[in-house]
Amino acid sequence: MIKSPPPPDPVLRSAVIVIAVILVFAALRAGADIFAPLVLATITGVMLAPVTDGLVRLGLSEGLASAVVLVVGIIGIAFLVLLIEPVVWSVAEEVPRIRYELRTVIEELRGLIRGLDEMNREVEAALGGDGSGSAEKDSETMVPNLTSAIYLAPVFMAQFLIFMGTLFFFLFTRKGIYVWTSRKIGSSADTSEIMARLTRAERVVSRYFLTISMINVGLGTALGGALALIGLPSAAIWGAAAALLNYILYIGPMTVTAGLALAGLVAFDGIMVIAPPAIFLLFNLIEAQFVTPALLGKHLAVNPLLIFVSLVVWLWLWGPIGAIVAIPTMAIALVMLDVFDEGDEVPGEK
Repeated sequence: MIKSPPPPDPVLRSAVIVIAVILVFAALRAGADIFAPLVLATITGVMLAPVTDGLVRLGLSEGLASAVVLVVGIIGIAFLVLLIEPVVWSVAEEVPRIRYELRTVIEELRGLIRGLDEMNREVEAALGGDGSGSAEKDSETMVPNLTSAIYLAPVFMAQFLIFMGTLFFFLFTRKGIYVWTSRKIGSSADTSEIMARLTRAERVVSRYFLTISMINVGLGTALGGALALIGLPSAAIWGAAAALLNYILYIGPMTVTAGLALAGLVAFDGIMVIAPPAIFLLFNLIEAQFVTPALLGKHLAVNPLLIFVSLVVWLWLWGPIGAIVAIPTMAIALVMLDVFDEGDEVPGEK
């Protein structure tokens, strides 16, 4: 009588899974220059898939529709670069003043710290210690120079070309990719179910992106108008920057707040210095606590801890690009794992 093979050891199987996950993350981190633009292009293709389908329904071929989306995307990126360029140069011209203002603030903080340190030494001496304190360490802000920019330019161009090429071919062949993936992941009986989940994941991510885009446009418009009312230069550009950076959870709003704080130092004096970041924080609070929950709400309800952990992991892997792809990648994974109920609506769906 032939004996059946023993069941796999659950401990051994868990160990193999853990080792495989560690190796995957190590490979993703080591090959960030290649994998980051590949994943970003794929996520962008999923978001832009409805646009390509709409062009195909208008009579364009798959290849021509993909090329149109790609060209429009390049034009949009070029427009954003031209839009942001004046702000970059104006900030560069004001760097000496910004350094002076920051140095003044730092010196005031150092004076406060010295006072606290002296108080601490007195308390330590009263308690029987030797009253010695730790030495202070000065630090300088390192500003990238032209040589560093020249060294980084080829890497950036290579990543940009990888992104554009992957985006075009994904839009052009994504339906075939979905069919091939559905056949390879599971058995023949599971092919239709996997295909349905891939299609639903695409719909969830694209409509989530559409909803968030509407929210971000509203935030940027409101911020730009408010900053123009208080007389901040380039208010419209700051509004556009806030709309773009708001796609990156946590990191984006923090960056906008820091930038507006510097802009306030350059443009205003006195109490008005804090007006630009205060206005943005107010609008961001309204958007995060009222507008976004009202529009998304239960449609894509995910544990905030899971969102935060996903953001931290992807940010550790690929920096800003990882922060951009964190939420869409998590949404795709959750849909493929059937975490969302079938009756749940996707963002923007009524």
